[in-house]
Amino acid sequence: MFPNLRNEKRLWRKGHKKIAGLDEAGRGPLSGPVTAAAVIIKPIRGKFVKIREIKDSKKLTPKKREELYKILTNHPQIDWGIGKVSEKVIDKINILEATELAMKKAVRRLKRKPVFLILDGNLEIDLEIPQKSIKKADEKVFSCACASILAKVYRDRVMRRFHRKYPRYGFDKHKGYPTKLHFKMLKKYGSCKIHRKSFKPVIKYQKSKRTLRGGAKGSSKNKK
Repeated sequence: MFPNLRNEKRLWRKGHKKIAGLDEAGRGPLSGPVTAAAVIIKPIRGKFVKIREIKDSKKLTPKKREELYKILTNHPQIDWGIGKVSEKVIDKINILEATELAMKKAVRRLKRKPVFLILDGNLEIDLEIPQKSIKKADEKVFSCACASILAKVYRDRVMRRFHRKYPRYGFDKHKGYPTKLHFKMLKKYGSCKIHRKSFKPVIKYQKSKRTLRGGAKGSSKNKK
């Protein structure tokens, strides 16, 4: 099943001309920010945008996502905005509130103010704009699928930049998600500045690293 414009068209017929579809990337990782994108499709002379291969970002290769990102961000019929919330803020509030905040930022960065929002999942953002949450909207709703690609590519780029600063963790490969490689590096080195310190796996491996360090100091004292 490919995403389509049925939901948008239904709302257009009801008079909601500026509808933003939203999706996020980065709720599950142990490090880095959570990002969100908002996309408004703008019909031109009654014609709708046609971009082949648009689908949920998780079903696309990294190369294809990058290609579509360039098309979407330069398309005359697409108004888009991206919001980002850092790992520090995630630790201060929580990942759910941080995700909703990223979505709010994405909406505010649109050139045109939307009159209706379609959100992927069961989220709701604190804006005085009518909104509807749809499960798996990134698989069904065209504007949400576009948003999923923008949010994912933007976040992946951020994580690749972090990799240059913290190369030992392999952020260019796993983008902060809880993979075997990531756990291995966490166990070996402990957390770095961009890890989400409130997430249980990070807490666990950080504690184990401290214990390891303590043990090492203790053994050196015994040698003396």
